Amino acid sequence: MKGKNTMRKLLAAIMAGTMIFSMAACGSTGEDEAAGGDAAAESSTDDAQVSGKADATQKLVLWTMAADMQQFADKYCESHPDVAIEVVVTAPADYPTKVQNALRSGAKDPDIVCAEPQSIQTFIDAGFFEDLDQEPYNAQQYADNFVDYVWAAGQDANGVQRCISYQITPSAIFYRRDIAEAVYGTSDPEAIAEKFATYDAVLQTGKDMKEAGYRVFASTGELGFFAGNEPWIVDGKLNVSQSRLDQMDVAIQLYTEDLTCYVDTWSTTWYQAMNGPIPMVGDDVDMWDQEAVDAAAEGADTTEIFAFGLPSWGVLTLRDNAPDNSGKWGVCQGPTYTFSGGTFLGINPNSEDKELAWDFITFCTTNEETLDWWIETSEGDVVSWIPSIEKHKDDENEYYGGQKLYELFLGLAEHIDYSNVTPMDTECNDLWNAAIGSIQRGEMTKEDAINNFYDQIESTYPDITVER
Repeated sequence: MKGKNTMRKLLAAIMAGTMIFSMAACGSTGEDEAAGGDAAAESSTDDAQVSGKADATQKLVLWTMAADMQQFADKYCESHPDVAIEVVVTAPADYPTKVQNALRSGAKDPDIVCAEPQSIQTFIDAGFFEDLDQEPYNAQQYADNFVDYVWAAGQDANGVQRCISYQITPSAIFYRRDIAEAVYGTSDPEAIAEKFATYDAVLQTGKDMKEAGYRVFASTGELGFFAGNEPWIVDGKLNVSQSRLDQMDVAIQLYTEDLTCYVDTWSTTWYQAMNGPIPMVGDDVDMWDQEAVDAAAEGADTTEIFAFGLPSWGVLTLRDNAPDNSGKWGVCQGPTYTFSGGTFLGINPNSEDKELAWDFITFCTTNEETLDWWIETSEGDVVSWIPSIEKHKDDENEYYGGQKLYELFLGLAEHIDYSNVTPMDTECNDLWNAAIGSIQRGEMTKEDAINNFYDQIESTYPDITVER
């Protein structure tokens, strides 16, 4: 089952794993000149915009990968006319190096550093975040009002709070209600959740959908959002759990038994699948080459996709890419409790405006008026401040058939165990997904692919014990 573009597909699979995180904050990045501290390296992937008045007496500089921070800055400056905030948005691939170059050299800007889960511990260990438990911040006074896993994610190894996120991002299954009614006679979220409750259930749902003329997913890569009920590293040893092996087996069967479309996550066709039928073009077509896809699609049969596996920010992804399916979508629990993404805010220890920076952070994360505004403005982003989620738990999302999504996502988030997260997760997940892809395409046997995975882990992390 080898495709004629296997290397490109392998790279695409690895890129997709990285993009899972970079898209998590629902933002985009622009291209302009870098701004910030005198030690910061200039980058052509920066977009700097200033909120507030030109003659403001106080100024904050914030670095981020998520464009939505600009909206928070604009909102803050509306009620703080003496403050201007420069928001510098940098492409995810360049962001970690940019932050490290600046803060390791002692730069005073940025005042506020944003991070996503894959970089939080690296930034914390490097000393890039101020201790928020000390005076005058006293962050622990807010602890009980945050979803547990988000609060834990912003702590260092000693339990000291270093950064805070305004979001929760639990993974869920987004499914077409009309297709569920046609195949199962119900679109009730609890009933459909049973169809995705285990990996075996996902496989059976794939068979049901194919028999009815649909496909369960556009891409098997979306199962990656539901991998990992156990940590990759336990007591210094690589932990390839049974749940990960089960995920691998189901992803292979979904692919080899033609139960999904051969679509790469984040490709144009993947987005098109949210809004309507897509052609079934086979696994030998490079889905990143739109001309090749269009040529293969001529005269090909079409199908519709039943479900997408995405974190809670998928609420916005589907809404923005599937305008024709408003009211047709539902959301339910997937086979595991996991999360992906989120924007965390911390203070540069070298900043000269730490108290003002803290005021902005609490404005974004603990101020209920701000969070009410964000819930209304974003039309679906899920905040981490429990009082606000509970306040809106009965809100009905019209695009999702009137479903009460805040209540659902809070319930999912409360089951997430952050102790399962390790600093090596991104690399381990990317290599594991690449192993799955090599088996799907017939390039390796399962045994060879797993052994190759072990080899790469040993070369990447020589201090980790690998027991084969």
